[in-house]
Amino acid sequence: MKGIILAGGTGSRLMPLTKVTNKHLLPVGNQPMIIHPVMKLVEAGINEIMIITGPEHMGSIVNLLGSGKDYKCRFTYRVQDEAGGIAQALGLCEGFVGINTCCVILGDNIFTSPISSYVHEFNMRHACSSRHPFHGAMVLLKKVLDPGRYGVAEVSGTKIVSIEEKPKNPKSDLAVTGIYFYGSTVFETIKTLHPSKRGELEITDVNNYFISEHEMCWSELSGEWTDAGTFQSLAVANKMMENL
Repeated sequence: MKGIILAGGTGSRLMPLTKVTNKHLLPVGNQPMIIHPVMKLVEAGINEIMIITGPEHMGSIVNLLGSGKDYKCRFTYRVQDEAGGIAQALGLCEGFVGINTCCVILGDNIFTSPISSYVHEFNMRHACSSRHPFHGAMVLLKKVLDPGRYGVAEVSGTKIVSIEEKPKNPKSDLAVTGIYFYGSTVFETIKTLHPSKRGELEITDVNNYFISEHEMCWSELSGEWTDAGTFQSLAVANKMMENL
């Protein structure tokens, strides 16, 4: 399995902190934010990791992370030239992933639980599948008190029935975290997408495709989790790391 950390975006909700730096370089606990997903992937045995970010701050991220030697992994870097969405950024990883499976983490997701068991679960699905290349996906969900702020999953057993973005009347309290697992066919799916009203290729459209094909499953992420893309959630993330 290959690891992918998506660390692009303008970080507009964290201005002026992000006026001169990438939000993923802001401190969370005693480390820059991006170190947290790196360590989660390495802890799970994933040591080949691609980092995607924009052209403005790629130099700073490379200066911080280097080759990966200090983190017992190997980094590959790719620039997303424009704000084309999460799915577009993921599409840049096709050559890196090849025929392998991948674990994708949004770089502003901070969580306390190891992901080793979820990696094992998805790898077992891959090993047991009769389809080659493997056609399947898994997302990690988390119960939250305010699901209307997130993409919300309606589930039935191990399958996801639907995902609705920021619903006024959520069908569950299960928020979609920024931790995804895909087989290599995800890249063919991305090529079929059309830009949303925002002019971006949306990861929700990718996930909805796998749902429509009955190839999307889920697990509930244990421990604490938050994104760190707003002042409030950044404060929550720092508190989480302080408690550790």
